[in-house]
Amino acid sequence: MLKSKQLIQQFAKEYAKFTPTNFKLQRALVVTKLSRYEFEQLRHPDLSREQLEQKLRDRGTDVEMVLYLHNLHKDFERRIVQSFQDVGCEVKLASRSSLSKDVMNWADVIVPVGGDGTFLLSAGRASPLFALSQQKTPIVGFNSDPQHSEGRLMLPKHYSENPADAVSRIKSGDFKWMHRSRIRTTLLGINGKIPESTDLFRHTVTKMEQVTTSPEMLDEHMASKYKAKMKRVLPYLALNEVFIGEQLSSRVSHLQLVLNHQDVVNKTKCSGLCVSTGTGSTSWHTSINRITGRDVEDLLRSLPNSNAADVAQLRENVEEIAQRYNQSLLFAADDPRLCYSIREQICVGVWPSPKNFKERDFVQNVFVKSHCIDANLVIDGSISYPFNDGAKALLEVWPEDALLTISLD
Repeated sequence: MLKSKQLIQQFAKEYAKFTPTNFKLQRALVVTKLSRYEFEQLRHPDLSREQLEQKLRDRGTDVEMVLYLHNLHKDFERRIVQSFQDVGCEVKLASRSSLSKDVMNWADVIVPVGGDGTFLLSAGRASPLFALSQQKTPIVGFNSDPQHSEGRLMLPKHYSENPADAVSRIKSGDFKWMHRSRIRTTLLGINGKIPESTDLFRHTVTKMEQVTTSPEMLDEHMASKYKAKMKRVLPYLALNEVFIGEQLSSRVSHLQLVLNHQDVVNKTKCSGLCVSTGTGSTSWHTSINRITGRDVEDLLRSLPNSNAADVAQLRENVEEIAQRYNQSLLFAADDPRLCYSIREQICVGVWPSPKNFKERDFVQNVFVKSHCIDANLVIDGSISYPFNDGAKALLEVWPEDALLTISLD
């Protein structure tokens, strides 16, 4: 197995193969955010504007704020379109429902406008599996409301104040390429069939435009190791994370994990498994693993020498200690490693097995087998597949799957 530094160096060389050598900005595809107001319009298509607003008021919604944020986003969206047109670009607009392989292939750059959700939507559709080609179309995102949205995947917030400056730099080539690692999910089984996926945003069965991946025979070693005959790659890549667990958060998730194809089968009961990329380390990964100043203080108070002068000094800096620890949870977006986190692992009796199974660690790949009753495998909080007792999946990073993005840092 390659050491971390060697793995990063190897992937850096591979990423270079997928970096455009003659990028010219002529066509921009602006992917628009679905505002809360537009979402409500979709839910109630038969209502007039006045009827819809009254319905929202009757249920206690702050309609004025909903409309204010809707108009704020639309005004910013128009500024983005104008900024690209001012540098001579042809611009097309697409929404969640109108994104297609044809319009994605048309664009020289994909521009999500909104927040991280819109960026993740665009990234999911920018998969080579979706575009039916190995063409790498870069993505650069603008935060339409930096006062109410962190937008970690978007350009720095000051470009929301002056988007024309960002567009000018992109047009002139004054930027850096960034390859964000993504997770490839492969289902293992007997017949290579893929269960139907569900779009969690719409709560409907997803009608995918992706090329249909074909079942493949496992080699003899893998077939013997994981007791399966076929494998099939899912047509979605995860930019942030893959989560596996029971749908009901109150129900225990029973999972088996094999790390880096080792011979040890790790058994856990928990509240679910989160496998994160470096990009996702700023999101759910940190939320699961972060600590507070109170946690640090409680830990220091539990020490036998809790009243010692050096411990007392540490107790005066508990917030700083917690902040440093939480910052250490982050890792680079182009890091080829994955970091798995076991949520609320049960650590009593025979669990976990073996007892030294770490609840969080860096790996190159993770094999997961489900012993759950009503569980799902969820990609970037958006696309969900059933993952119940006996289901098997392999999560890994491939350099050709990386998302090509534009960085102006």
